[in-house]
Amino acid sequence: MLIVDYSPDWPRAFVAIQTVLATALTHIDLRIEHVGSTAVAGLAAKPIIDIDLLLGPSVDLSTVADRLAPLGYVHVGDQGIPGRAVFRRPPGPSPHPILDTIPHHLYAGPTNSPELNRHLLFRDYLRQHPADCRTYARLKRDLAERAGQDRKRYAVLKEQEARAFVETTLANARAGL
Repeated sequence: MLIVDYSPDWPRAFVAIQTVLATALTHIDLRIEHVGSTAVAGLAAKPIIDIDLLLGPSVDLSTVADRLAPLGYVHVGDQGIPGRAVFRRPPGPSPHPILDTIPHHLYAGPTNSPELNRHLLFRDYLRQHPADCRTYARLKRDLAERAGQDRKRYAVLKEQEARAFVETTLANARAGL
């Protein structure tokens, strides 16, 4: 199944990855945030932990990339979203007992990154509004079913059909509703 029921293991998985990242990024002004659907208790999701590194104003992205490189992460650009750097861990000769066992996405950007702030705003709103969380879960399950559980097709449908829900949710969050 592409979309699965919420798992209480997801916050623990985040903490495990966060611990590894925090050790590698020690003494760098940043916050490590669990974002995406796995960060919202009760929300059905793809079982992939999304993580944002929110970099302080004096932090250079190249410093972060250099510190993540020994863990196998490679900076692969912004993937078409300005203000959000994407890091991937291609398969390598030295498996990591945590990073290779917990599916995750890693993003980084300045604390004023509009995209990363959207992640936080959306997450926080859904955490505080269970009815909207349930609506979003139903929408995601419906899209996954219509996509035949195909990840690429789901992404296309989600971009097309969940955009209105996401934008309405963000507008409500900005308005303090």
